[in-house]
Amino acid sequence: MKVIDLTHVIEEGMPVYPGTEPPSFESANTYERDGFKETRISMFTHTGTHMDPPAHLFAGGATLDAFPPDQFIGKALVIDCTGLGEGEPITTERLEPYGQKVGDADFLLFRLGWDARWGTDAYFGDYPCVDDAVLDLILEGDYKGIGFDVIGLDPIADESLPRHRRLFEGKDIVNIENLCNLGLCGDDLFWFCCFPLRIADCDGSPIRAVAWFE
Repeated sequence: MKVIDLTHVIEEGMPVYPGTEPPSFESANTYERDGFKETRISMFTHTGTHMDPPAHLFAGGATLDAFPPDQFIGKALVIDCTGLGEGEPITTERLEPYGQKVGDADFLLFRLGWDARWGTDAYFGDYPCVDDAVLDLILEGDYKGIGFDVIGLDPIADESLPRHRRLFEGKDIVNIENLCNLGLCGDDLFWFCCFPLRIADCDGSPIRAVAWFE
């Protein structure tokens, strides 16, 4: 079995969404003093490779802990969008080469190649985003989730989050941001999991996103 990790490491000083704080790690117990090591971590629920549920935008929307565990595992397909320039939309033209596989997937993962910019100011630039037609396709389908190797479903400068709102307004689906290594997954369907922490009333959570091939 071949397994690929699609998850950025959570560490101090890592990229975070503008206006939030990077995670902090504090030594709570040490080998020398206590005979074991334990660390206190402080971070936002949308840190690193993470997942948004409807409750991220809507009061009363589904929280991550309300989803059954099978929401977070299934067949995924990577859509190659690396040829797009900054600010260009992701259109349905990008999905056409994959044919029926688009409809057979549980998760559509859009590869922009921006994980190569992780840790630089360029990561916060004008990355491509899905257009209305692609969002319509997602909303009309039976997908468990979508994902991106950029920091947001919406442009980073658009604080009104219109794509998030359209996605979550009437659909129980998850949105994954800050994926990496999508270029290693090929152009066919593969097994994918993206389990969040099971936190009460959870508006978002870091995840461990993994692809595997049998």
